[in-house]
Amino acid sequence: MQVAPHPVRIAGVSLRFVLGPELTPELREQIVTLWADVSNAGGAVGFVPPVTAADVRALAEPTFAGITDGPDRLLLGYEGDRPVAALIFADNRFALKAHWCVLKRVMVHPDTQGKGYGSELMREAERIGRELGFEALHVTLRDGLGLDSFYGRLGYQEIGRLPRALRVAPGDDRDEVLMWLDLAPVASPDSGR
Repeated sequence: MQVAPHPVRIAGVSLRFVLGPELTPELREQIVTLWADVSNAGGAVGFVPPVTAADVRALAEPTFAGITDGPDRLLLGYEGDRPVAALIFADNRFALKAHWCVLKRVMVHPDTQGKGYGSELMREAERIGRELGFEALHVTLRDGLGLDSFYGRLGYQEIGRLPRALRVAPGDDRDEVLMWLDLAPVASPDSGR
């Protein structure tokens, strides 16, 4: 599914979002490159640096299959013609959880850091989540990188932790932090009248 792009202007730069782009071979390679660049810059998107494109491709291929053949949706943010931000609306694949969605592989290219693209990506995900009828969005993150503060500023609340769930190196276990953004409309005080 593709929705109309919503350009966002930041310091003279335009970020354009596309939901459900066609995953051509060229776009797949661009996403693998983005994913490797983010991972090698220390981003917590499934790897610990250093990683190669081949390392990323091994995880990317089943991820792409969930998008092309399954219920998952890819959201890309473009700076010009270059994808610099991405996340996946991952379907819960369970009817009792169909009213909320997990956001996975949230990433922004390291050479665009400081432009506000991460916030814009998450705001666009929130907008699309509401449009798709989700009542909440859920992200998990690796503790120790300050990501909980980033998501907290966007309205996400920590709802739990899995202690030492992520082993990034021998002797370096990190908590997996669960964060939640409630998208349910807030009732106004006058709504009961």
